[in-house]
Amino acid sequence: MAEAMRIYFDDTHQVVEGAGAAPLAALWKDRQTMAGKRVAVVLSGGNIERSRYLQVLRGETPAA
Repeated sequence: MAEAMRIYFDDTHQVVEGAGAAPLAALWKDRQTMAGKRVAVVLSGGNIERSRYLQVLRGETPAA
């Protein structure tokens, strides 16, 4: 999900929490099967602490 969060930020400049990025993470995991198909995912939820979000963007594993 962290990768999906980074994709959203890099491509759309949207801040999204892990749960909000779950649909894109699922699609990203299955991208070879879904290639060439029309799909939609819902982006929702930007409730994440700044420090935790910065860790995700840097590729660090946030502490639980």
